[in-house]
Parts: sequence; structure tokens; C-alpha cells
Amino acid sequence: MIQTIRAPRLGEGVEELTIGKLLVAVGERVTEHQGLMELESDKVVSELNSPIAGTVKDILVREGDLVQVGSPLINLETEQTASDRDQQGATGTKPISAPSPNAGASSKNQPAPLHQVNPQSQIPPGGEGIQKTAGFLSPLARKLIRTHGLDPAKIHGTGLGGRIMKQDILDYLEQNHKAVPSISTRTSNVVPHSTGRKRIAERMLRSMHSSAPVLTVMEADLSAVLQHRSMHRDAFAREGIRLTLTAYFVQAAAHALRRHPLVNASWTDEGMEYHEDINIGMAVALGSEGLIVPVIRNAERLSLKELASRIEDLAARARNRALTVDDVRGATFSVTNHGTGGSLFATPVIVEGHTGILGIGAMQKRPMVVQTADGSDAIAIKPMVYLSFVFDHRVMDGEGADGFLKTVKDLLESWPKDG
Repeated sequence: MIQTIRAPRLGEGVEELTIGKLLVAVGERVTEHQGLMELESDKVVSELNSPIAGTVKDILVREGDLVQVGSPLINLETEQTASDRDQQGATGTKPISAPSPNAGASSKNQPAPLHQVNPQSQIPPGGEGIQKTAGFLSPLARKLIRTHGLDPAKIHGTGLGGRIMKQDILDYLEQNHKAVPSISTRTSNVVPHSTGRKRIAERMLRSMHSSAPVLTVMEADLSAVLQHRSMHRDAFAREGIRLTLTAYFVQAAAHALRRHPLVNASWTDEGMEYHEDINIGMAVALGSEGLIVPVIRNAERLSLKELASRIEDLAARARNRALTVDDVRGATFSVTNHGTGGSLFATPVIVEGHTGILGIGAMQKRPMVVQTADGSDAIAIKPMVYLSFVFDHRVMDGEGADGFLKTVKDLLESWPKDG
């Protein structure tokens, strides 16, 4: 019996999807919940899992294709019972829509959501070592392990819950001086762009051509922030929350946006559109696969603890490709902590439709001139960070941009001990 799997609806208002990487081939036997292909929409990459077991009869799409929700993607050949034949009649084909992440779970027999991991389905055929692994395997990792005959028990998984990801396999191969698989079978040196990379390129160029970006830079003393973090980090940790410096930067930006509403507005041909909510997009690096910007909604209403928890959750789900379409929509301003890679300051590209973006550089201890209690100057070692604010000159001039950035700086430098 042939079962047709169709493109699911990934979120409200999403009518088109781009086909990412194909994870199976024609003739391959797949298990229930096994990954079939990657689907991309609004910068979110979701894994399409098979709701049934069967053999891949036809793959009806190619990587990079743009398809409508409900379009047929894959035909699976399954075993059919007598009762199935009676119910289906003489048609011989039964369409199946892949489960939507928004669908309810009213029945135990319903297919797993797109991002649900079934431990049993992560065990690839071809070796007892693979079956003994304690961590889960992503479909791409499963293929690499099978191809190179590796023991997953020796590989450290960095994914959610210890899941072994593709990059974990590549790192293991490189560390153990094994051949790293080529990402292209072409004989030339040209490697095709991924769909995600193309989308990033399109958005960045469009933003640069539709705004007038200008950079202003200030530096902030993080002594007060570090003192506060030292006092509260253990308490947060006891509640399972990791208190990072990013939470401080996001909260400072949110409070500064409330005082400078023009920075939280959008340019339109008819006039400035002011946003009531402060929704901050937080850039998360995905290595060679680019970056994604999940959104912290109503950031100005969240406590530092709530922000830290939200940031950790969004970053983890971004790296494990577990974000929904709604997680990346509706941002009114963006913050990128590029200092995590050692960068001191940068000129990040404004997200299209935003007035500006705040870049956070690497914190460095540097000698600074300070004023003592008696008014004389002295040299002190201070933890300093550069704050880079790229703003759209169509919307505001240097005075307004510097006023916003100065507010961010002052908030960081005067962080209350119990705030």
C-alpha cells in the first residue's frame, strides 16, 4: 500500500515551505518517527518525521524546492492488513499529512510532533555499538555513524539531552584523525549554498539596501554587573537557571528602549510606526549553518531571572532546531553578543524593518583612569566592554542614537546590587 506524506503547517499564516536536506533515499527502509527531510520557513528549520514505518517509494521534491502546505512530499510503501484494505477500498493510496507542532495530543496513537524525539527511532541499523548508545542520534548523525562504522558510545553529544548531532561526529572524526566527509561530491571547488545561507544573504543585502546604517560606539564598565552576578549566580543555579551576561545586556536594552521609543519603531513611507511591545531578537550562532534570531517577547516586563531562563531556553532550542515559526517572529529590536567569539566591537547589520541593532563586544580587563574620593586621578583595572549601536540614519540622528546608547551604558554601570 502506498501512503503519501504531505507538507505540514508549521505555524499560523505559514503557507509555503522550502525543502532543506533530504535525509532518506528511494528504496530506504524507515521507521516510525524517523527523519525524512528538513523543512525551512521564516528562518526556522524543522525536521519532518515519518508518522509510519515503511519503504521510501518516491521522493516527490528536491532540495531547495518551494512547496505549498499540503503538497505531496514522499510516498511510502507500507504493509497493509486485511482491515486496512476493507477501509481503503480500491484506491490503494492514503494521503497522510505530517503532524503539525500545534496539533493537540488527544490520542496516544497520534504521530509524534515534528520536534519530538523517539529514543527507539534513533537507533540506526548496522551494529550493536550503535544500539548501546545512551544518547539520542539526529538523522544526519545516524547516517555518518553508519557510514564510518563508529561507536556512538565514544562520542560526546552536545544536543539536548545528550543527543549526538552531525557536528559532534565531524569533531570526533577530526580529533581522531579520521577522514572528514566532504560536503560536496563535485570535482570542482564550488560548494553549493545551503537554503539557509541563501536566505541570510538575501535578508542582509535587502536590509543594507533599504536603510542608512551608521555606527556609534561606547564602552561600559561592567564592575556593577559582575558584582550583582556574583551575588546571585548560585541562587539562580539552584533553580536551574544559568545567569549569563547576555541577560543583563538584554534587560538594559529593553529598559533603554522604553525610555527611547523611537529606537523601538519602524520606518514606513507613510511615517514612523511605533510598537507598543518591546520584543527583542537575540542572535544565536549555528556554526557553519549561519545564525537564527529567536524573539524574547515583552522583554521590558520580565525580571532578570525570567530573562535568563527565557534566553537559555531559546538558545538551546535554536541550536537543536526545535524553534517554532512563532519563536522567530515579531521582533522590534535586536541584540547580538558577538563578544562570545572574542570580537571587541563590530558593525552588525540592522534587521530589516528595525531602527537599530545593539552589538556587545568581548569583556576585557583594562587599565582605566578613575577619579578617587578626593578628586584626584588614579589608574584602576576595570572589566570593560564595547557597545556597538548601528542605527538607521533615516529614523534618527547621532544625538538620538547616542542618547539611547548612553542609557544602556548608564544602566549597566549603575546596576543595583539587589536589582
